Amino acid sequence: MRKLKRTEFEKIVKEGIEAIPKKFLRKLDNVVIVIEDKPTPAKKKKLNIHSDWALFGLYEGVPQASRGTNYTAALPDKITIFQKPIEKEARDEKDIKEMVKNTVWHEIAHHFGMDEARVRRVEIQKRKTSFLIL
Repeated sequence: MRKLKRTEFEKIVKEGIEAIPKKFLRKLDNVVIVIEDKPTPAKKKKLNIHSDWALFGLYEGVPQASRGTNYTAALPDKITIFQKPIEKEARDEKDIKEMVKNTVWHEIAHHFGMDEARVRRVEIQKRKTSFLIL
């Protein structure tokens, strides 16, 4: 897959965000979505992610479901979308768009408090449902 200019990739991420149902977008709270080229080796090590594995996105923060009354004056949660791993794994631009959309959804689900296991279960269910629709 060809490498996209950052502005092209930013547009795709914006489209991925806009694909999230409005009822969830309105509930996003104290979160920023950024784009980086790729995760650092130190970040992958900290997350216990094998150096050969691709990481498309990362949520860092306090999920809304875990925020209590003491959650005040906190720095924003951070959702990072990693451009280079997505480009490397994608076959074409259509693939990039789908991967970004799924990654944005995945990381926003973490923001709302879903753990990795639950997010994966929902993703599997979404794929089964989309196959039934086709």
